[in-house]
Amino acid sequence: MTTALTRERAYRVFLLLNFTRWFPVGFVVGIFILLQTNRGLSIAQAMTAAAVSGFVCFALELPTSGFADAFGRRAVYVAAAGINVVTGLAYLFAQSFWQFVGAAALMGAFRALDSGPLEAWFVDTVHESAPGADVDQELSRQGTVLGVGMAVGALLSGALIWWHPIKAFPAIDLAVAVFAALNVIHLIATLTLLKEAPRPVSSGDRERRALASVMEAPAVIRGGLLLLARNRVLLGLIGAEICWSVGMVAFESLLPLRLEEMLGSAQAAGALMGPVAAVGWGIFALGTWLAGRLSKRWGVARAAMLGRGLNALGVVVMGLTLTPAQLVGLSVHLHHARAQRPAALGAAPSRGLGPEPLDGVVDQLDVRLPRLRHRRPARRPPRRPRVHPIGDAHGGAGLGPGHRGIPPGPSGRAPATDPGRRVASAL
Repeated sequence: MTTALTRERAYRVFLLLNFTRWFPVGFVVGIFILLQTNRGLSIAQAMTAAAVSGFVCFALELPTSGFADAFGRRAVYVAAAGINVVTGLAYLFAQSFWQFVGAAALMGAFRALDSGPLEAWFVDTVHESAPGADVDQELSRQGTVLGVGMAVGALLSGALIWWHPIKAFPAIDLAVAVFAALNVIHLIATLTLLKEAPRPVSSGDRERRALASVMEAPAVIRGGLLLLARNRVLLGLIGAEICWSVGMVAFESLLPLRLEEMLGSAQAAGALMGPVAAVGWGIFALGTWLAGRLSKRWGVARAAMLGRGLNALGVVVMGLTLTPAQLVGLSVHLHHARAQRPAALGAAPSRGLGPEPLDGVVDQLDVRLPRLRHRRPARRPPRRPRVHPIGDAHGGAGLGPGHRGIPPGPSGRAPATDPGRRVASAL
């Protein structure tokens, strides 16, 4: 028995379910932090709850990786969509720190189960009618659909928060309510459109496969850590991923708070986050396509390093940004840089299919890093700093009263300042 879907039909279902999965996320991108802080949580508590989502996803990613093989792609994807509905409702009604922690844990479980089954279903469906067919092009367009869905959702979310049609509820709560309702639509679409042939596997065999997936996870983690300890190139790549992730957390979580501080209200910040995120994710969709072309012309490693460099520069500039207009322009820059990574590495956002996208980067860096180690720059003699006295021929450019706007104190000396306080005020 087959799913009776042609390749074209399966491709349309694949893209449509990708859109219904990411379109709701566009409604809440950047405003979850505002929702939590406006319900009484501190910034530290809100960020802690968000971290729970990442830890839960990390803990469940490997143990659940074999569930799609044991229970079927459709069953796991439907389960993930169902958890996503509960997650949306949990965020909508959460009022305390522990309730938000529970909602974040559900989000992490959803992300772990959602990772891979739809892509595996599409590959299996195509190979039913055309064994061994190449589906790389179809999978690569997933990132474009993701960006478009997020951009449309974010734009509508910003318009809804600005409009605020139901005054009895906070504007941000309305966007979260729409997010929860759209998750229900995604679940219905999954149940309706995703068809899969029954697997000739007994229930006992399914349980054994699922248990084997859970039991193999520690060995896989241990093997990965040993490989990480032996391969310095891989260690460098993982370190770069960690730094990049921290930077993107700073952008996506702290940018809305920065806008709220500048504009004076969470509603104004949420309304502006809509078009900011829409432009950014639109650029992400375009950048996914552009990075694919750059990787062919410049090479995978150079395109990926360019994306990481732009990310790092954008996060640093965000901390020094002074106006909302500058933040809007910065969002465009960061999302374009973010798009460089998956497309530059030649990988769709899917996981668990085919060779790892970092393999090509590792191969190239293994060859080039030894050469770079032997290219040591020539030593330069140390430069002696020049300190000009106050009131010298350079117009009083030395360090003293009046330098960088520091007024002289009563005794003619500059008042003592706390360096840490100056840095905090600059940020």
